[in-house]
Amino acid sequence: MIVTMGTHIAPATVADFHQVLTDHPRYWGERDLRSLHLLALVQEFGSTCLAARGEDGIRGYVFGFVTPDGTGYVHLIATRDDARGTGLGRRLYAAFAEAAARQGARRLKAVTSVGNTGSIAFHRSLGFATEIVDDYNGPGRTMAVFHRDVPSAV
Repeated sequence: MIVTMGTHIAPATVADFHQVLTDHPRYWGERDLRSLHLLALVQEFGSTCLAARGEDGIRGYVFGFVTPDGTGYVHLIATRDDARGTGLGRRLYAAFAEAAARQGARRLKAVTSVGNTGSIAFHRSLGFATEIVDDYNGPGRTMAVFHRDVPSAV
């Protein structure tokens, strides 16, 4: 568990998952991404699905897993509307990288739509290389794919 500025980051629970879905607009605004939230990730990959909790609830979360080839894949990462700009997203990524490294991950990967300029800028600020891949998510579904080595100091 990582504790910083009144927020502690720990493995997400099933209750956390349901709370995130209940508060979905606080994390994603008008974008409805509930279908990307898979309870099986929390149940099967609990050590790499993390929630940042404060006294006022879940401030952010990251859901991911480690692939057999040693890639820590971030499926979703979000911060609540009132926690943006606080560095929480960076802290969540650091906690995920540590958890993934404990499972043998040597690199990190994430994917977003090419129109998600905020996510692209965020990942680049974290040192991710960005590759635009045509048809990544099916015909006509070009995506931005991020790669970065896991820091050796985790």
